[in-house]
Formats: sequence, structure tokens, C-alpha cells
Amino acid sequence: MITIKINNQSKEISENSSVANLLSELNQPENGIAVAINQQIITKTDWETKEISDGDDILIIQATQGG
Repeated sequence: MITIKINNQSKEISENSSVANLLSELNQPENGIAVAINQQIITKTDWETKEISDGDDILIIQATQGG
């Protein structure tokens, strides 16, 4: 297990988890969101291959509609 921060909350996840694995574990829909790791945006095409490391600071931003 590794410890990461997701939107400023600590969480333990399995080692060798990808961004896509994390989103699945969080039941987070993949449409309409952006993901940044250590203040670097991760493109959606890299979610399957980008591994999360111990201590990573992850920000998940949900797009909203408004008027």
C-alpha cells in the first residue's frame, strides 16, 4: 500500500495503481473531469499507463455547468 493525497485528503491505495485504476476505485466517472498529479495535468490518453507513486498529490477537478 502507498499513501497519496486526493483533493487534500490522505488515502491508501494499492501499489502499481494507474490513474484509471484510482478513478475506478473511487467510483469517479471519467467524463467531465481533469486529473493533475503534483500540479501537472495528466492527459486522458495517459490515464491507463500513468502509475501513481507514494506521496503523490492528486487533484481531481469536476467540470460543472452553470449560467
